[in-house]
Amino acid sequence: MADTLTISITLPREIVALLGAPSQASETAREYVILGLFQDARISGGKAAQLLGLTRSGFLALMTRKGIPQIRLEPEAWDAEADRIRASQ
Repeated sequence: MADTLTISITLPREIVALLGAPSQASETAREYVILGLFQDARISGGKAAQLLGLTRSGFLALMTRKGIPQIRLEPEAWDAEADRIRASQ
């Protein structure tokens, strides 16, 4: 990664333990930050995959393992899609 910055965060030991072995905790935390930014629509799936060093299909597989929905629609879009389906029946 060309333009990176290292940050330090303070977490309770029990939270760090949930992230896995100490040698892997920072990488797991980094993964959660990137996935969180994706879920908040702050970065694209392509950007998240790139930051995680994954292919697009690898990123989709990670989302599946983490239980993250792969399709995000606003309530209005869901309503419009439901109306379209009902109209075609």
